[in-house]
Amino acid sequence: MPRPRVLLVHGSVVNGDATWAAQLPLATRFELVIPNRRGFPPGPDVESVDYEDEATWLDGFMAPGAHVVGHSYGGVIALFAAARRPGLVRSLTVVEPPAFAVARGNRAADAFAAGAEELWEHGPREPEAFLRGFLTAVNAPIPSGAFSSALIQGARTLMVERYPWRAEIPLDELAATPFPKLVVSGGHSEAFDAVCDVLEERLGAERAVLPGAGHSVQRLGEPFNERLAAFVERADGVDGT
Repeated sequence: MPRPRVLLVHGSVVNGDATWAAQLPLATRFELVIPNRRGFPPGPDVESVDYEDEATWLDGFMAPGAHVVGHSYGGVIALFAAARRPGLVRSLTVVEPPAFAVARGNRAADAFAAGAEELWEHGPREPEAFLRGFLTAVNAPIPSGAFSSALIQGARTLMVERYPWRAEIPLDELAATPFPKLVVSGGHSEAFDAVCDVLEERLGAERAVLPGAGHSVQRLGEPFNERLAAFVERADGVDGT
């Protein structure tokens, strides 16, 4: 019997290899597909990034029965990809997608979106300084010492992203799909929790809060892996349900 196929979609700043390093132990249970998106090492720079275009690009990695997992900007991409090709999706998991438009009217979500807009429109144009501002905003650790060339490239790509906080997520289309959904947050941000709470309600999703790694919940390793694995196996019928 083939192993469930899990497509892991990374977000901003670092590529798939770095984002999902703590998930590699799951390769004994699943077929892991970890593409490095355009604009990230080892590929060249890009002039722009559009989450809807990236969702189309994921067609090359989709297959019937795919369990799609997206972190951060990759979560926004995953939401659009699942709505675009629902017949190929067995389950959908998103980890803190910055889709703040779904939570319009929530004080924390609106404030985060306004701060992001300010950073992108009026923040530093030097990639390292911009990245420091971004990492601070999402409660992510800032590396000590000089930033690597890979991080600087990730910062350049980050700076040309289509603004995810303006994304109009196809909630009604996704809610109508039969595959199960899981929404994960790290319990560190009222703004991200607000987004995840709306997605839970509107999509009829399962919800998990896994604190300890800030925005990059997947870096917890085993606690995240076990929650994801149980969800995937349940959706795939591996456990007989």
